[in-house]
Amino acid sequence: MSKRSWAWAGGGAVTAAVAALGTGVVVERRVVQARRQGADEADTYGTLRSTPRRVRCSDGAVIHVEVDEPGPEADPDAPTIVLVHGFALNMDCWHFQRQALRGRYRVVLYDQRSHGRSPRADGNEDIDQLGKDLASVLAQVTRGPVVLVGHSMGGMSVIAFAQDHPRLFLDRVVGVGLVATTAGGLRPHRTLSRLIPDGLGTRFAPAVVAALSRAPELVDSARRSGSNLGFLVAQRWAFGNGSRPEPALVEFVDEMLTETPYDVLATFFPAFGGLDRFDRIEVLHSVPTTIVCGTDDRLTPVTLSRKMASLVEGSRLVECRGSGHMVILEEPAVVTREIERLADQAVRAQGASREGA
Repeated sequence: MSKRSWAWAGGGAVTAAVAALGTGVVVERRVVQARRQGADEADTYGTLRSTPRRVRCSDGAVIHVEVDEPGPEADPDAPTIVLVHGFALNMDCWHFQRQALRGRYRVVLYDQRSHGRSPRADGNEDIDQLGKDLASVLAQVTRGPVVLVGHSMGGMSVIAFAQDHPRLFLDRVVGVGLVATTAGGLRPHRTLSRLIPDGLGTRFAPAVVAALSRAPELVDSARRSGSNLGFLVAQRWAFGNGSRPEPALVEFVDEMLTETPYDVLATFFPAFGGLDRFDRIEVLHSVPTTIVCGTDDRLTPVTLSRKMASLVEGSRLVECRGSGHMVILEEPAVVTREIERLADQAVRAQGASREGA
């Protein structure tokens, strides 16, 4: 198989294009164009901005941060909401949540290291460091109580942070939202085929990604935004069978994926197959925790969300029927409602604490 055929390996689904090409899926351009009717609306997504800030991380890397300050009508007791995006995306993926929460809460968003508007980091592109980066954001940009919400790799960042800073979950962290994510159990090679044995797949997929990283310019050229292949991969792997996403949303996701350089994807990729932190998420017992997932998520299956829910005492599990990995775009009102619920719980708890004092 040619390098171009592997071009989309590592994007939202890492090796999703191989699955499509390997099974002989060929969609004519006119069919894709028909699906893209109205895709120009994608230009309206991800346009919400605030004054940029720079946060320097523990290893010297710099990340791009934006803060939406609350309006005059906002509850002064409300916690700051921190939204952490996933692999190959950027803060813009929270478009609907940011739009709904803006002015009502203090909302902090940032582009994870080497993603979006953050400069390329010089190493340490792994889940443990992402947890440390979140700690840097909280220390430099937030004050008072916070609700942490992570999507996909962002949820893994929150879990890594929790393991490093359990004491903060006794006072500052007053709520956690884990969206389309997991503490482990990922099998990236399953995006190729469910028939590939795990032993072979765990060696095969990283080797392919590493080989392609030797020619990132070639891969990025084939992954260019607007390609038919990219659009189809985003539609197949980011969204669920039952969500019927509008073309503009598919285009929006495709743009975020292709704007993330392939060598960044390849550097982070090894962290996912070996992730196993299910036995270390007990720190979340101490705060209200909500787990949201789509039942058609092909990247972080709903079974992994159910497993986390069974391990975190008192957690709330919300399953969105027919939605996929980008449930934050497919069911934005549901995700926003759950974030607001966590924030409101924190306010009520604070009020009860005052009354009892």
